[in-house]
Amino acid sequence: MSGSRVVFTRKGVMRGVRIALPMIPAVLPFGLIIGVISDAQGLSFLETVLMSAAVFAGTSQLVALQVWADPAPVFAATLACFIINLRLAPMGAALAPWLDKLRGWKLWGTLATLVDNSFAIAIADQRAGGRDAGLLLGVGLTFWGFWVFFCAAGYAFAGMIALPPGHPIFFASLATLIALMVPLWRGRLEILPWGVAAVAALAVSQGLGLGQPWPVLAGAILGGAAGAWRDMRRPS
Repeated sequence: MSGSRVVFTRKGVMRGVRIALPMIPAVLPFGLIIGVISDAQGLSFLETVLMSAAVFAGTSQLVALQVWADPAPVFAATLACFIINLRLAPMGAALAPWLDKLRGWKLWGTLATLVDNSFAIAIADQRAGGRDAGLLLGVGLTFWGFWVFFCAAGYAFAGMIALPPGHPIFFASLATLIALMVPLWRGRLEILPWGVAAVAALAVSQGLGLGQPWPVLAGAILGGAAGAWRDMRRPS
């Protein structure tokens, strides 16, 4: 994309909305689960909605709710969310060709709504030569709006939702993330960092028996280190 001027247009934002809409059903089960667990943990409806709108990070919200107690473990929950969301730092770096050209509400709105799904869509478009950064905000805002709605719905109907743990609907979010990884695959060069990240996460989760956020942190750090080592050894 070198030599191409990055733009931010309303057309790009609307294109992002159109791309995101078919993926929204995958957000439904995850949002409902957050709402149900929030109710079970004693949060109010307003607290649940505000958390979902302000945090907008399903994995870290779920981890925080898992450690929630009375009195609230503010430090433990904050640390868990911080570690889980560290992955957003390299995402922002990868999107720098777009983000570096944005200012004001365009930049901060885009960063505030950046999640795994919007990153995967944007980075694939960027690698294909896309130069309209409005797409990233369009995708992020769409996911944000439906995320808050589904979390609120999960809380409101918590007493009516009683799906068994193995219900297929709970696989929808994971299946979507796996599908979004496909355009990120660039051939055999990705085997090393992806493999190291997977092995590290499994080793911490299954071998050491540690729960979140440690498997995610181990996978991110070791996988990123493997990718950096790979790039350093490649001829310039």
